[in-house]
Amino acid sequence: MLRQARTLAIKAGIFSYPFPKEHGGRDGSNLGMAIIREHLASKGLGLHNDLQNEHSVVGNNIGLLLLLEYGTEAQKAEWLEGLKTASKAFAFAITEPEHGSDATYMETAAVRDGGEWVINGEKTWNTGVHIADSDMVMARTSGQPGDALGITAFLVPMQAAGVKVEEYLWTFNMPSDHARVSFTNVRVSDSAIFGGEGKGLQIVQHFFNENRIRQAASSLGAAQYCVNEAVRHANERKPFGKPLSANQGIQFPLVDLNTRCEMLRALIHKTAWLMDRDGAFSVSDKVSMCNYQANRLCCEAADFAMQVHGGMGYSRYKPFEHIYRHHRRYRITEGADEIQMRRAAGYLFGIMKQHKPKGVS
Repeated sequence: MLRQARTLAIKAGIFSYPFPKEHGGRDGSNLGMAIIREHLASKGLGLHNDLQNEHSVVGNNIGLLLLLEYGTEAQKAEWLEGLKTASKAFAFAITEPEHGSDATYMETAAVRDGGEWVINGEKTWNTGVHIADSDMVMARTSGQPGDALGITAFLVPMQAAGVKVEEYLWTFNMPSDHARVSFTNVRVSDSAIFGGEGKGLQIVQHFFNENRIRQAASSLGAAQYCVNEAVRHANERKPFGKPLSANQGIQFPLVDLNTRCEMLRALIHKTAWLMDRDGAFSVSDKVSMCNYQANRLCCEAADFAMQVHGGMGYSRYKPFEHIYRHHRRYRITEGADEIQMRRAAGYLFGIMKQHKPKGVS
């Protein structure tokens, strides 16, 4: 059903909104995507938008945008049409069992052997490999652990010899598409390099900044949905002969959550607009602020919506536990809350001078 919804969205011309016009899109901006992602998430779960599966009728499709920015002509010829129609996909292999936030210390390495590269290592939380044609594997090709340069991105076919999905990880008592994948003497040619040798971190950072502001907007939309549903239920439910909403113990928390939604919406829109005007790396501190604040807000809003709805709120007859489960992961993935605050602190206290993050030329 999700694939059918995506197919209909492609036919309707809305899935391709963020794509450049020459590739069937509408030159969608960061601000436009933020508004759209919030709107869709604010309508609750459904075939229009189910972020647990990274599904939306307006495609995020960071892979296509990265391909246009960094891909070789041969890679574009191989991947472009498939990415535009969502008939092909590649996953991102960055995190390792022993290295998450400290990605520059990754142990996966690629060594040149004649005209080929030999990749050895292991990745985890490798999302979407069950449907991916290739995995974009980040591997150190030069430099020392911790160096920004010397990490290279390789497009590795999932069917390549030596690639093995070891397991799919369970999360919050639910199966997932997050895999642990091993790479044992995997051989690829120079044509597999994506974005240039030693420049993989730039690709990762580009992906993170573009995605974080959209993720923040989605979390904001989901938070607003939880607030709206809690308000509606509080007006309708009448224990002890009067509406729940007559109680300040219900009113005040929802007023606070709704106020935070309004304030965060303004910051997300401003940040996305500045990214469009000045570049994806121009306001990295504000991207981090939006990201961790939106993800926290969503979790708090979902939790309180459960409380307002009582036992039904905790059940799967209502979507709040689903929303909480999914958005709670965003407080860890693609930069934990603490990493986002550390990043914002770097700019606030003058420790970080550059606009572009480490490894971005």
